[in-house]
Amino acid sequence: MGEKIVCTNRKASFNYQLLDKFEAGLALTGSEVKSLRTSSANILEAYAMIKNGEVWLINANISPYEPSNYLNHKPKRDRKLLLHKREILKIFQKIKERGLTLVPIKLYFKAGRAKVEIALAKGKKSFDKRETIKKRDINRSLRRGLSSS
Repeated sequence: MGEKIVCTNRKASFNYQLLDKFEAGLALTGSEVKSLRTSSANILEAYAMIKNGEVWLINANISPYEPSNYLNHKPKRDRKLLLHKREILKIFQKIKERGLTLVPIKLYFKAGRAKVEIALAKGKKSFDKRETIKKRDINRSLRRGLSSS
């Protein structure tokens, strides 16, 4: 069984400099899992934080599953991320000492289980973003030049 990507946060690599990546499980309800299988989720405004020694995914939008009438979930509720204690401690120490953020990069299914890839990230300044755009444009024009010749 491979990976089925539900959604990605493509703006994360533009707005942040991604340092360390971690794979975490998600504690979900049944209607949330069914909704994810239909790829109706959004993690663009989402972030993760540590509360009471646990990592939580905040502001991730998983749309309600229509056939699940009254047993449905709240779309933007906080969801617990399942990580090993040593990973949580490592993340906590790096956030504390360097002022980093936890950003979700992609939401996917791996061997039938819902996973989220989170990254320790440092926010980019506006001049860094302009530099990224410049590099992307140069690479694009180089590829066009190579393909046309």
